[in-house]
Amino acid sequence: MENDDLPVGRVLSRREVLGLLGLSGASFLAACAPEVPTSIELDRLNIAQSTQVTAAENTTQVPSCVVQPELAEGPFYVDADFNRSDIRSDPATGLLKEGVPLHLQILVSQVSAAGCLPLENARVEVWHCDAMGVYSGVSDRGVDARNQKFLRGYQTSDSAGKVAFTTIYPGWYSGRCIHIHFKVHYDGIDASRVFVSQLFFDDTLSDEVLSQAPYTERGARNTLNSQDRIFDPRLILEAGRGEDAYAASFNLGIQFD
Repeated sequence: MENDDLPVGRVLSRREVLGLLGLSGASFLAACAPEVPTSIELDRLNIAQSTQVTAAENTTQVPSCVVQPELAEGPFYVDADFNRSDIRSDPATGLLKEGVPLHLQILVSQVSAAGCLPLENARVEVWHCDAMGVYSGVSDRGVDARNQKFLRGYQTSDSAGKVAFTTIYPGWYSGRCIHIHFKVHYDGIDASRVFVSQLFFDDTLSDEVLSQAPYTERGARNTLNSQDRIFDPRLILEAGRGEDAYAASFNLGIQFD
């Protein structure tokens, strides 16, 4: 359980991104600017996520769709094949998983020689554990949830490259910080082009959530972001709290071979 994921893949450097896009000092494509969710008012949401090149390299701004790191899918992936935006329930029973509501938005772009463009018709799957650290579809740590499929689902990206999910804030399990797994398929469900990674949360925000029911039943977590060997700060979700739920957004840039 503690060693459920291993980092894989490669991230483009800032210089490589600039070279790939053929950019010098000119302005970047406006299409790379993220769309701010309007469904909820956030306290701390800032989804620009563009990165400044250091003065020693260049003063040009790297686009927000800069390629993000890829991580292994881990042992709890299940090809559930559930096309749904609200993934909180188990499809067989309709029962909702308890937890703090979370609205998750992912903006997918493809970085290529043609530029930085929204990736339409990509199938984006997400899956994560419940408030007690349990995954559906598997039997683990004495909990048999093989016949359940809660907190799993996929959506197809629209013309802006956007997908949105309603879920709960994930809980924790030993050896891992709080995270959400995701997988992007392009050119169809059985496509050879697949991108797999994980999204993380700010520890302060997680502490705030874990102080609420039902997370308090699980007790204090034993792994912060800094203690997780899989954690990558480039994959932290920008998130905040609204009146009735939390909301999070992430700009994902992918370079397919």
